[in-house]
Amino acid sequence: MHRSPLFLVLLLAWTCSLQWIHPFVSSHEFPVDGSVLELDESNIDSAISAFEFILVDFYAPWCGHCKRLAPELDVAAPILARLDKPIVIAKINVDKFRRIASKHEIDGFPTLKLFMQGTPVEYTGSRKADLLVRFLKKFVAPDVSLLESDSAINKFLEAAGTDFPIYIGFGLDESIISGLASKHKQKAWFSVAKGFSEEVMVAYDFDKVPALVSIHPSYNEQSIFYGPFEEEFLENFIVQNLLPLSLPINYETLKLLKDEKRNIVLTIVDDETNEKSLKLIKLLKAAASANRDLIFGYVGRKQGGDFTDTFDVNKNTKLPKMIVWNRNEEYFSVIGSESLDEEDQGSQITRFIEGYREGRTEKKSIGGSSILAFFNSVIGVRVLLMIIFVVVVILLIQTIGNNKDDDDDDDEPQTRHTGAQVDGEAYQPGDKED
Repeated sequence: MHRSPLFLVLLLAWTCSLQWIHPFVSSHEFPVDGSVLELDESNIDSAISAFEFILVDFYAPWCGHCKRLAPELDVAAPILARLDKPIVIAKINVDKFRRIASKHEIDGFPTLKLFMQGTPVEYTGSRKADLLVRFLKKFVAPDVSLLESDSAINKFLEAAGTDFPIYIGFGLDESIISGLASKHKQKAWFSVAKGFSEEVMVAYDFDKVPALVSIHPSYNEQSIFYGPFEEEFLENFIVQNLLPLSLPINYETLKLLKDEKRNIVLTIVDDETNEKSLKLIKLLKAAASANRDLIFGYVGRKQGGDFTDTFDVNKNTKLPKMIVWNRNEEYFSVIGSESLDEEDQGSQITRFIEGYREGRTEKKSIGGSSILAFFNSVIGVRVLLMIIFVVVVILLIQTIGNNKDDDDDDDEPQTRHTGAQVDGEAYQPGDKED
C-alpha cells in the first residue's frame, strides 16, 4: 500500500514520542557518594526509576554553558545528597545519545530536569551551586512548614529565597491548606506560623487572624486573605497570587502560564525600562488588583521585538498599545482603545477593561510565525526544519526509486512502492542561554 510522505513523517514523530515503562530498579546499582553520576543510553531510565529525586543535566561536551555548569553541579551534588530526602545529580551526553535527547524533548544545552518519582519538571532556577541547592530544597521540603516563633519565620523566609511566591498562614490550622499546598508545591512555598508577635503582624500588615499572607519577594508584592477559608475561595487566592500583579512577558515567564486559564491583558511599550513605562506598570498593577480574573503583563518592543511583531507592532505603531491575548493564535483589540495617550493613563486602562468586558472588541490573528511555536517550545523551528529535511529525503528516495524503475523496464509500466525507514531524531544541537 502506498504511503504518502506526510504519513511517514507523522509515523516518525509518533515513534519518537513513545515512552517506555521500566520497572523499579534498586539505587544500589548506582554509587550514592555525593558525586555526579555519568549516565548513558543503557542506564538513564534505570537511574530515574531508582531514585525518588534525581536532577539530570542533559549536556553536550562542546557547549560553553555546559562547561561552566559542570563544576557548579560538582559542588552542589554532595550537599543535596546529605538532605533528609536526598537529591541525586546525574548527567548524560545527549549530543552522543541523541535518542535520549529526542525522548526527553531536549531542545538546547544545557537542559536540567528534576525527576520526582519519575515525573520530570524542567529546572529553571539559578545555575550557581548555592542558589541551585536553595532552589531544589523546596521540592523535598514539607508541603507545609510549621513555624513556632518570629525567628523561625525569618529563617524560613531566608531559606525560601526569592525564586518562588511564599504563603504564610497566621493563626491558621495547617490542615486547611495542606491539600492545596501539596497540589501547588512546585510553584510556591507554604507555611503556617503557630507563634508570632504583634511586631510580625505590623510587619506583614494584617490586623486579625486567621490570615493567609502571600509574598512575592522578587517583585516586592504582598496580599492578604481573611477568608472564607473554604477550598474554592482559598484556591482562587492561591492561584491568583502565584503570579505578580503585572508580569514581564518573555520566554521564561511564559512558562509560568502553562496551566493558566485566564486571558492576558498585554501592554506593549517601547522600552519597558524607561521612566514612562515604569509609571505605567504601576498603573497596571492597580488595575490587576481590581481584576484578578485577568493576568496583566507587559513587554517592550526593544526587549521583545520578535514577539511584539506578531501583534502587528512596528516602529510606526503608536505605543503603548493594549490588547487581550488568549495565549493562542488570536487576540482582541478594544475598539476605540487601541493605544494609550500620555495623559490620564489610569482612566484609559479602566475604559479598555470596560470595553473588553462589554464585548466592544475586534478579533485578530497573530502575524508571522506561530507564537505558540516560538514561545511555548523553542524546539518548534528545529522540528519544522527536521520535518522538511525528512520530507526531502523521502521524496529523494522515491525519485531515485522511480528513476530506477524507468531504467529497469522502459517498455512495461510497473508500479513500485518504495518504503524508506528513516532513523531520524527530533533534535538538533542548540545552545541554551543562561
